[in-house]
Amino acid sequence: MAITKETLIGEALAIDLDIVAPVLIDMGMHCLGCPSAQGESIEEACMVHGVNPDDIVSKINEALDAKA
Repeated sequence: MAITKETLIGEALAIDLDIVAPVLIDMGMHCLGCPSAQGESIEEACMVHGVNPDDIVSKINEALDAKA
């Protein structure tokens, strides 16, 4: 399953916590368990943290593909 900018943080973490969480933490998102973070899209989280969402989505999908 591919991650998109519209994927909610909670959904992405449910797909693969071991891959998604470190990428998001590296971008500065340290409150992954917060209710607001769970309902944010990756794009929304990236806007708040000043990160390019395409870069994050690419990193996550590359890691998911490598694991498959």
